[in-house]
Amino acid sequence: MKNLIVTADDFGADPAVNAAVLRAHSQGILTCASLMVAAPGAREAVAMAKETPSLKVGLHLVLVEGRPSLPPADIPDLIDTDGFFRTDMAKMGADIFFRAKVRRQVAAEIEAQFKAFAETGLELDHVNAHKHYHLHPTIASLILAIGKRYGLKAMRVPYEPTDILRRIDSQTPANPLVAWWAKRLKARLRAAGIFAPDRVFGLAWSGEMTERRLCALLADLPAGSNEIYFHPALAASYPGSAPFYAYRAEADALVSQKAIELINKNDIRRMAFGAFASPP
Repeated sequence: MKNLIVTADDFGADPAVNAAVLRAHSQGILTCASLMVAAPGAREAVAMAKETPSLKVGLHLVLVEGRPSLPPADIPDLIDTDGFFRTDMAKMGADIFFRAKVRRQVAAEIEAQFKAFAETGLELDHVNAHKHYHLHPTIASLILAIGKRYGLKAMRVPYEPTDILRRIDSQTPANPLVAWWAKRLKARLRAAGIFAPDRVFGLAWSGEMTERRLCALLADLPAGSNEIYFHPALAASYPGSAPFYAYRAEADALVSQKAIELINKNDIRRMAFGAFASPP
């Protein structure tokens, strides 16, 4: 059986993102979205999700390049002079690993974001992290420990099979370091009883998951559980968006008639994370 989770990240980042998510779910192939609880459009996103219960929503934990949930005074080692999360991921990752007071701040922020999601009243479908920062072993440990209290039952592991990508685009680069950490995270989740898809697509082509690439993936989708994730928006850019991301092209791919036909032709079952996960 070919099972497919289709996810939109950065839900709540901006009204243009929220509109794209709603369109992709109501008119296209999107099954779930990952919510940034402290983002400017989060309140609107929650209202949209409550009006559309078939759209399953998870938590998109933000610990880098974004807005925190806690006041800056509570997490001074995690933020820059403007009160936003730091962007130096490698240095910050070392601080989290080696400095106890930084770990305590990260734990507090993760707890605050889980709590904020719980307060929306939405069911927690899954968890992932902005920039895949949950590959950091300390962050992963904190998510597992804290998330269990909030019903964590599924998480993305960005394990992406390069061989499939290269059959579509031979120049697609491999990232063995990410693959190494992803395999270890998947083993930890399996031991903890947390579901993760067999494979994920969207890492190498982040911001460039066009209709052509999506349709090629759907034509070659392996059996088992798969996730394809997107960054859709009904705008070329918005405040805080990443340069060079093809937001509108990704949004259009999600409502592609060709993609819909391929899903039907290849007997692909579209699902959310919760359909695979056991109750916490």
